[in-house]
Amino acid sequence: MPPREELVYDEEQPCPYRDGMVSRLPHRWQRRMLSPVEFDQSLAEGDRRVGRMLYRTACPACVACEPLRIPVAEWQPSRSQRRVWRRNEDLQVEVGPASFSEEKLALYNRHKSERGLARSEEPMSRSSYERWFVLSCTRTVEMRYTLAGRLVGLGIVDVGQLDASSVYFFFDPDESRRSLGVMSVMAEIAWLKAQGGRFHYLGLYVEDCRHLVYKATYLPHERRIGGAWQRALSVPAEETAP
Repeated sequence: MPPREELVYDEEQPCPYRDGMVSRLPHRWQRRMLSPVEFDQSLAEGDRRVGRMLYRTACPACVACEPLRIPVAEWQPSRSQRRVWRRNEDLQVEVGPASFSEEKLALYNRHKSERGLARSEEPMSRSSYERWFVLSCTRTVEMRYTLAGRLVGLGIVDVGQLDASSVYFFFDPDESRRSLGVMSVMAEIAWLKAQGGRFHYLGLYVEDCRHLVYKATYLPHERRIGGAWQRALSVPAEETAP
């Protein structure tokens, strides 16, 4: 049998999470669609997806990045998370296959630009959107958040047999007061739980990165440390949601 995957990128670059550090994220092109069981196993081994590629950290001098997952049957919202849920009870949430539209692309580019997240002045193109989010090696869905018919947020979620992985979420900057990033995680957890799912993966957690520590506020959760998943039942007081 030919190999399932092919290494297509393996270069060191400046770390996006820790100043002065070097990151290494070998990207492996998937030659075929993965079965749901195969994708669950990839997530359990610390993989993330972008397009048809899977990657995991292999940094030369740092192990700060820890994949984080939530056992959806056990998760309980905190007091602040419950407030966010109530604040967004007027939203409609729809789930369907990931797809492209000009409305979605415009919302993505507004989110990146107006929240200072863009690494270049060039907006994302249709082809880039489709390559990053729609083209996939597993089942990929989108969760659309609308308010009176207007798209205000969209989350890309990868799905295996029992597990799911949050790929990316973007929203209307004019709706920042709603804490839609927090809302999207809770909606994804609720959706996976309703499907009889097991773990929802939130990507990487880095203890001293202010953009990532919010993930630890979803409890209980597990982090992959030294190749093994370890349970966390509490979170340091300084780790707060954005």
